[in-house]
Amino acid sequence: MGVDMKNMETFIQVAELCSFTKAAKKLGYSQSTVSFQIRQLEEDLKVQLLERINHTVALTEAGRKVLDYAHQLDRLTMNMKKELKPQPFITGHIRIAMADSLACWILQDHFEAFRRERPGITLKLMTASTQEMFRLLNQNEADLVYTLDQHFYNSDYIIADEEQIEAHFVAAPDFLPVSSRRVPVRELIQFPFLLTEKGMSYRRLMDEHLAQLSLEVRPVLEFGSADLLCRLVTQGAGISFLPDYVTEPALLEGRLIRLEVPDFAPQLWRQLLYHRDKWVSPAMQAVIGYFSGKSPAPDSRDSHMLS
Repeated sequence: MGVDMKNMETFIQVAELCSFTKAAKKLGYSQSTVSFQIRQLEEDLKVQLLERINHTVALTEAGRKVLDYAHQLDRLTMNMKKELKPQPFITGHIRIAMADSLACWILQDHFEAFRRERPGITLKLMTASTQEMFRLLNQNEADLVYTLDQHFYNSDYIIADEEQIEAHFVAAPDFLPVSSRRVPVRELIQFPFLLTEKGMSYRRLMDEHLAQLSLEVRPVLEFGSADLLCRLVTQGAGISFLPDYVTEPALLEGRLIRLEVPDFAPQLWRQLLYHRDKWVSPAMQAVIGYFSGKSPAPDSRDSHMLS
């Protein structure tokens, strides 16, 4: 049984004013329109709501009960409209599963600026392997995934933003006992390596590329923080394979060198994705808009912040 909410609103006015004429004047309707709406409501509910005797209007017993429900519906409608009313700024909580080094980049270089830009949005960043990211996305435990891996495409996901990222083997300038920066991969893997955990994004790409050559690296240290690995490499602790945006500051300061390794060029991509069935809320759209096109870069504190 459907009830027209406009008819219910008219009924409230007639009941409270005890007059069709006064209700019509308040609502800006003709008296015949008010009478029609009340008759239609009575037909819908199959009860008589009002008694009309000598130009007076009184509620029937059923009318009093319906009036109570009408007030409840009116309050619910007002609350709903209040909740859905556009806010002065966007609010929401967005969960992002991402590669560890991207999380460090966001927190160190962009979080303060993002908070100034979107004070009503809170973020939950979850670092995980690429496989785990998509598990979280598929189970709606993450709203977005921010990968740093091989190029990923699947029709189940929408690519909100993507960019190819360079990565290189790096070492301290005086670490290698050779003057040339061009090192064959078979020679390179004889040195101690500091790497992110096995199976994690660019580490996995490196391992897969080496496996094609029947080679393997056994690192002396495995750790999730790319920034810490970079610092250890500058101290001469070993060699690492890291994205350029992590190593660029140390490279510019002369504390690191990039090694040229012939026939070794894994394709690394930064991709921001969400499930095609996911409702893109205003908060989620704001997060996508903010981080899309923001390439991790050494000068990101200056050139990529929003004013």
